[in-house]
Amino acid sequence: MQATDCFIDVDGLRIHYLDWGGANDEADEANDRQPLLLLHGIGRTAHNFDHLAPQLAQRYRVIAPDLRGHGDSGWHPEAAYLVEDYARDIEALIIELGLENLVLCGQSTGGRVVQVIAGRQPELVAAAIVEDVGPERPKKVSERRLRRMGDESKGWASHDELLAAIKPQYPLTPEATLRHFVMHGSKRRRDGRIVWKRDPSIAEGFVTTEIWRYVRDIQAPILYILGGASDIVPPETQAELKEALPQVEIVTLPGLGHYPSDEKPDEFLRVVREFLG
Repeated sequence: MQATDCFIDVDGLRIHYLDWGGANDEADEANDRQPLLLLHGIGRTAHNFDHLAPQLAQRYRVIAPDLRGHGDSGWHPEAAYLVEDYARDIEALIIELGLENLVLCGQSTGGRVVQVIAGRQPELVAAAIVEDVGPERPKKVSERRLRRMGDESKGWASHDELLAAIKPQYPLTPEATLRHFVMHGSKRRRDGRIVWKRDPSIAEGFVTTEIWRYVRDIQAPILYILGGASDIVPPETQAELKEALPQVEIVTLPGLGHYPSDEKPDEFLRVVREFLG
């Protein structure tokens, strides 16, 4: 099954999404399946799930949006890129498509969006999956990311040069996955340099964040899948999650980093399937 490129308008902002229900012979059957939304991390795009979506689409109607300012979605004219801004677009998409009984799955910033929506729209969410992120973005995390984005603004001479630059950042991710990331997540700038396919102003929304007020209202079963080599969700935060959410499950995949779904996709999918039953 192939994904269909689709667009909706949200308050004048064009939002792109990939729909594995799509316009094909299997569309009616796929659209009757339980919807599963895949939400990417900061600086990434919907195509970052291309290695997972076809397998999930055997059971679910899989929808992967480009968050505002990313991929083929519009750039916000006033640089409104807080977690709640992303969440409003996804909530509008849910309403536009008439989705309910949702499974939400998000990685990194997309995982924060999942937590916000699950807390704000509990009647729509059947289950939530969050990849290596919690209710807090400490100052050190935001500063680390902002430094990287500053360095990336110079661009690269070619796709191969960009691939070589990111390999050390993702040592456990297969090269084929990284190459796919590069080819779908970058573009050629007017000066000829290769740059990431995103609004540079998304950095203005990557600030110290705390969303416990939404997390404490989550009613659906929720799974946090953490990388054992990542420090994004420390033990004290895990303990607070278990106290706040009696239904929570936390699974740590030993030795993996911030994107376990890239590094060990089969292991990630095994955990997801066990959680969803």
